[in-house]
Amino acid sequence: MLAQLDFQLAPASNAAHQLVLFAKQTALPDTLPQRELLAAVLKRRDMKLAELASAPVAANTADGRLLVWAMLDLAAARFAQHTQVRRVVQLLLAEHPGKITVVVQGEGAQALAELATYAAWVNGVALPSYKEGGKPLKKITLCGATDEAAFAALRAQAEGNVLCRTLTMLPPNELTPGEYRKRIKKLAKTHGWAHEEFDFKTLRKLGAGAFVAVAQGSSEQDAAIVHLRYRPPGAEKTVALAGKGICFDTGGHNLKPARYMHGMHEDMNGSAVCLGILLAATLQQRPVNIDCWLAIAQNHISPLAYKQNDVVKALNGTTIEIMHTDAEGRMVLADTLTLAARAQPELLIDFATLTGSMAVALGARYSGVLGNDAARLQQAVTAGQASGERLCAFPLDEDYEPALDSKVADIKQCTLDGEADHILAARFLKRFLTEKKSAKDDTPPAPEVPWLHVDLSASRCDGGLGIVASDVTGFGVAWGLHMLD
Repeated sequence: MLAQLDFQLAPASNAAHQLVLFAKQTALPDTLPQRELLAAVLKRRDMKLAELASAPVAANTADGRLLVWAMLDLAAARFAQHTQVRRVVQLLLAEHPGKITVVVQGEGAQALAELATYAAWVNGVALPSYKEGGKPLKKITLCGATDEAAFAALRAQAEGNVLCRTLTMLPPNELTPGEYRKRIKKLAKTHGWAHEEFDFKTLRKLGAGAFVAVAQGSSEQDAAIVHLRYRPPGAEKTVALAGKGICFDTGGHNLKPARYMHGMHEDMNGSAVCLGILLAATLQQRPVNIDCWLAIAQNHISPLAYKQNDVVKALNGTTIEIMHTDAEGRMVLADTLTLAARAQPELLIDFATLTGSMAVALGARYSGVLGNDAARLQQAVTAGQASGERLCAFPLDEDYEPALDSKVADIKQCTLDGEADHILAARFLKRFLTEKKSAKDDTPPAPEVPWLHVDLSASRCDGGLGIVASDVTGFGVAWGLHMLD
């Protein structure tokens, strides 16, 4: 639960944990709280005021209160602002206070207030943990903000980010596909989303062979594609979100070694990003229809699990030669994208922790994006800069496709050498945006929906990323909300 937000004209004199934030300038403001103390600390450290823009200062008052001062460059890139504010707020949250006071002053006070409050919200919550530790932040007192109404939308975004991180961090014995589906059903009931499930038996009957191939290795047969619908009054445009929801990934018969299997309960992060966006958009009452498609399964090893050289037929009629059972994400997404594309949304975005090659290409500080619409791709990169969740665009040219040619099926699932696998994975997924046509069918093919594929290499970043301090970042929620704009 996020901390309560209260507004005051001036900070209480006994505020035990206080942040003072002001925009970059050449002299200390005369009205700055505890100005003399800050001046004395700067003098003792032989610091110039300009250094506050990169190194906040913390000090204790004579009566034991903790004050933190920071100066923020509002002309800097959004990611840089987020990173600084996160580090500043963490100086207070490190003591696990029940409440903090945030004072903003001068030009840009509203922007400073929003940044600091959002940082306190997303970093002051209690995330899943099974050891005794710190307490969550319960109250934020904000002094100096001019537009109180703006914080409702910001709080909704924080709720979406926290939901994403909470689900991603749950251990795999708690978040099995069956339990995940129960949680989603409860969320749907709470927020008024239409809820539909295509369970394992239904998908087998429908001919969703790509999804079933992965799901059949789990004895519980609790896998499903879950469809959620948000329909606000008056909305005319529809955006579809699709998310990889592999609750645990052993690698299947191509078993992962221990060091790479550790952490694979987070392989459902793409679906959690979709839920985070959907929740935030609902709370903000965004005037856009949203269809959310979640591919929920596990990739287990068993006598029934799919294996190399299997040939399966996907929902859209495409036959697939299995090359590596640890490339399961693109398999469950293939049939999910087909379902999502059939409704012809104005935009379809899928999110997945899909390939190791994207992590090799970008590390954990960016995620990658590919797509079939150049204008949307540019919008995606721009939204990354504006949201502080940075994306790098990769090519999707047709001449990559021959690497996926198969002698026994319409397409290979992947190659075994791994070269440019993040691009080949997107080329593979692109096949499932339309129905396969027979050679005798001379009717014009249905157009591909505008589509973006986000490979979430930044879903986890040790030490935090941008405005989020936890290793699990919730990357994609803020970006997705910017894309809805």
